[in-house]
Amino acid sequence: MKKFAYIIFLISSILLTSCGVSNGHFKLEGKFLNMNQGEFYVYSTDGGIEGVDTIKVVGGRFTYEMPCNDDCTLMIVFPNFSEQPIFAESGESVELKGDASHLKEMEVKGTKNNELMTKFRKSILGNTPPQEKKQAELFIEDNTKSVVSLFLIKKYFIATPQPDYKKALSLLTLLEKEQPKNIQVGKLKQQISAMKDAGVGAKLPTFTSYDTKGKLISSTELISSPVAVIYTWATFNYDSQDIQRELKKRQRSSQGKLKLIGFCLDASKSSCQENMKRDSINWAVVCNGEMLEDKTLKKLGLTSMPDNIILQNGKITARGLNKQDLYNKLDQLLR
Repeated sequence: MKKFAYIIFLISSILLTSCGVSNGHFKLEGKFLNMNQGEFYVYSTDGGIEGVDTIKVVGGRFTYEMPCNDDCTLMIVFPNFSEQPIFAESGESVELKGDASHLKEMEVKGTKNNELMTKFRKSILGNTPPQEKKQAELFIEDNTKSVVSLFLIKKYFIATPQPDYKKALSLLTLLEKEQPKNIQVGKLKQQISAMKDAGVGAKLPTFTSYDTKGKLISSTELISSPVAVIYTWATFNYDSQDIQRELKKRQRSSQGKLKLIGFCLDASKSSCQENMKRDSINWAVVCNGEMLEDKTLKKLGLTSMPDNIILQNGKITARGLNKQDLYNKLDQLLR
């Protein structure tokens, strides 16, 4: 009898192990209403995966599994260009459920951090941007041990048209006390110290980099131009490509007044070059495969995609503008 019970226990253990996720891996499964077939992209903001992966949706369902030895943040890019963070952990699995026509209401379950993010997202439904920001601040103060708070600091206090670096540093100090082993917190504090030198009204920080043709480019080229734009884009982000095409139109009609430098966040230089050739992009574009970890982007405080810095006579006159505000600002400066 004992032998029989042991066999049952052993079989059960094997079955449970086979259904779970082994250490060193992370699995994301999902089910969507109103999306039978489709695909979306996934990338990491902190080096969790190299480049960009594609997730296929078949019959309204998908499964994505990846090597994962260290905790990391993934960003899912949906067909409507909205993004959803997923917090990956070794040996864990997460389930995503939602309606493709109401993506803001999706549920992500399976780990504490992802469930916290779902809770926060639901708490801000229908809120105005100022209300969202205040809610984010309160959430961060109440959840200083969670990596979700680090994500929200970036989203609401750094990667915005009007970054609040003082508040970001204050909140990061709270996180640093509760997450002393999280190197991302310390790195972000260092970045913000540099980014304070790249705020609106400041002179453009000096930098050098190599473009896709191997040519050395520098901040000097932009400082000497009446109007200039530094921007981020990627072949997997159609919104950023639309902006790039509009920038091209305005450069053509600017009579030499508008200078452009792009930073492509593709992991592959070849895909970037193919896109540039197709769209006849003839100005300098940097693509070194480092994505948002690029040292120049960190120095300039370009932390998202699409993102931008607008210069007038070498001084930063605006940054982080949305599509329409960017066009309006350029039309004003190029009159």
